[in-house]
Amino acid sequence: MKYYVYVLKSKKDGRLYKGFTTRLKDRINEHNNGKTKSTKGYRPWELVYCEIFFTEKEAIKREKYFKTGSGREFLKSRIRPRGATE
Repeated sequence: MKYYVYVLKSKKDGRLYKGFTTRLKDRINEHNNGKTKSTKGYRPWELVYCEIFFTEKEAIKREKYFKTGSGREFLKSRIRPRGATE
């Protein structure tokens, strides 16, 4: 089974949401359809970063890392601002 650690960006205010799932497309649709309480008010969301893991333990560890200061810095260096060409 594949586990996806993903980062969504709100098109409304630019905030990032980090999570993990085994059903990436379905999970993004849930966020955009208002079925996730914590993201409902910031729709629509777009996928801006994703990594694949083969164990749940690895995926959870990576998701937790993304929620730390160094994890946020890592993502900042990987996610381009809208309209950036480099």
